[in-house]
Amino acid sequence: MKITFSIRYDTKWGESLFIILNDVKYPMQWNDGGMWTVTLETPASALKDYGYAVMKDGLTIRPEWGRHSAKATRFIEDSWIECPKGSVFLRRHQASKFDIPGFRGAGTAVPVFSLRTDDDFGIGDFKDLIPLVDWAAATGQTIIQLLPVTDTTRKGGWEDSYPYSPVSSFAFNPMYIRLQDLGIKEDAAFRRLRSELNALPEIDYPKVFAAKMSYVKKAFRERGGRDLSSKAYCKFIQDNACWLDEYARFCAERDSDDPQYHAWVQYHLDRQFCEVVDYARSKGISFKGDLPIGVSAESADARWHPELFNLDSSTGAPPDFFSKNGQNWGFPTYNWDTMENDGFAWWKKRLRKMSRYFDAFRIDHILGFFRIWEIPAECEYGIDGHFNPAIPYEAGEIEALGLPLEGLFRPDPRHKGTYQPRITPDTSSLEQWQRERFDALYNDFFFHRHDAFWARNARKKLPELLGATGMLACGEDLGMIPDCVPDVMAQERILSLEMACMEKGRPWPYLSVCATSSHDMEPLRLRKIVAGEGDPEPCIVKQILRDHLSSASMLAIFPIQDWVAISASLRREDAAAERINEPADPHHHWKYRFHRPLADLLADKEFVSDMRTLIEESGRNR
Repeated sequence: MKITFSIRYDTKWGESLFIILNDVKYPMQWNDGGMWTVTLETPASALKDYGYAVMKDGLTIRPEWGRHSAKATRFIEDSWIECPKGSVFLRRHQASKFDIPGFRGAGTAVPVFSLRTDDDFGIGDFKDLIPLVDWAAATGQTIIQLLPVTDTTRKGGWEDSYPYSPVSSFAFNPMYIRLQDLGIKEDAAFRRLRSELNALPEIDYPKVFAAKMSYVKKAFRERGGRDLSSKAYCKFIQDNACWLDEYARFCAERDSDDPQYHAWVQYHLDRQFCEVVDYARSKGISFKGDLPIGVSAESADARWHPELFNLDSSTGAPPDFFSKNGQNWGFPTYNWDTMENDGFAWWKKRLRKMSRYFDAFRIDHILGFFRIWEIPAECEYGIDGHFNPAIPYEAGEIEALGLPLEGLFRPDPRHKGTYQPRITPDTSSLEQWQRERFDALYNDFFFHRHDAFWARNARKKLPELLGATGMLACGEDLGMIPDCVPDVMAQERILSLEMACMEKGRPWPYLSVCATSSHDMEPLRLRKIVAGEGDPEPCIVKQILRDHLSSASMLAIFPIQDWVAISASLRREDAAAERINEPADPHHHWKYRFHRPLADLLADKEFVSDMRTLIEESGRNR
């Protein structure tokens, strides 16, 4: 039916109002008295969740705090939903604690695969998060941060252990399924194999994959038919229609089996994770998810939607703190122009699925929303990459400066006949005046030339994505960061990542997450050892954590390895065995496993008391 929407809003010069229905923006007309109106053919379903936004020069400059819901009628008059007094955010969050003025919380970062209990099968699974939640609640934490849990399955080998190269942006990794919940009986053979796999100090990924999937397929044969005809399964299929069928067919083509098997596995993964998520929220604990910046070229997404990707290149990072040759992450860059044509619908679907399970999320490599470091498919290392998008130089501009192309510049493959400076140029043959000119050009190109260009590029995308859900957004903003990044993050109220070992030359702001280390770095103890300072005693680690907890950062999230380092009885003897990833090694085996069953954390009353005291003293307790 045709519905006329109206809302009063006093705009400034150049601003205009848009109504957002089903993720589509419709311009409104200004009328006397500051009333904005528009008449649209609108289905009743669109009225369940809609909103308004202020735009200027094609960018969203102000969203509403919340969303509207209305009954179908010919005339709907709304009032602008203002941000509450005292709030530092632009949008309401689904976890209301994040919107409490001055809220500060503490939490733990841990990969699901690294969790250890007596009930798992050589690798952590979703149900292992329940004892972790109990420990977090007992110690006064409010958040648990996970690495990506999306499916990375190819052939069940070590390549699949890399969590940042998903074969689906929507599907869960089958490795995280709890076998017993599928009706698998714990007979003697099951218990014997489980004991063998759980006794390993690290994950034997290929062996665990083969063992778990054998049991999963057995369960499908025994109960699949009954599940596939259930109302709950039919509802799951309907709710996930935008991705599930494509994913199931992709997997079936890869494995030469039944698409229904793969859909059934996702159904049970969803059920198990939802049970854990609901339990965590009942305890006041939120999960923080991880949004990988890339998707594998060998993925359901790329298979069915190749127009969304640049399949002639891969994503990575230039030489930095983590790798002297740069990093090649091995997945294609995005075709953002095509994505923008439908209002970034793929991203919004992806984030909405995440929001069922996560109250906050980490935007992996947030720089990718400003620009990406793109590496031609024929190149191996990140050092051979270039910016996309970029404002390259014409050959004539370079010649006018008296600079040679050879050794200093590389062709820009997205703009024929233009060039970008090499990230590690060879200036040895230059005269002094040439070196000075090139240094000025280099610094301008990498740190200043693109500021406004990249800022606008990000501001076209980020408000669209952030407005799609109520998750708290946190950005991984380490490395070579142009000035425009912190400005846009501040405008959109995206929390930054702060580390003492990678200072940014300013005090840590409230809108930030402070951490002692990350999955790409040595944990705290190992970092001290590598630096020649020796293995710090528990009291030293406790003071370092206390300093972080007392910071202004809204969230203080530490790796589980760093939390247990305050306990002489719980810490791992070999600190070198606590590292999760080696970013310089593109073929690294992700096999880290926590060295103690999670029940030990809660059972150690002294450890629980020490943690609770640290968190309470910092004012971060729930």
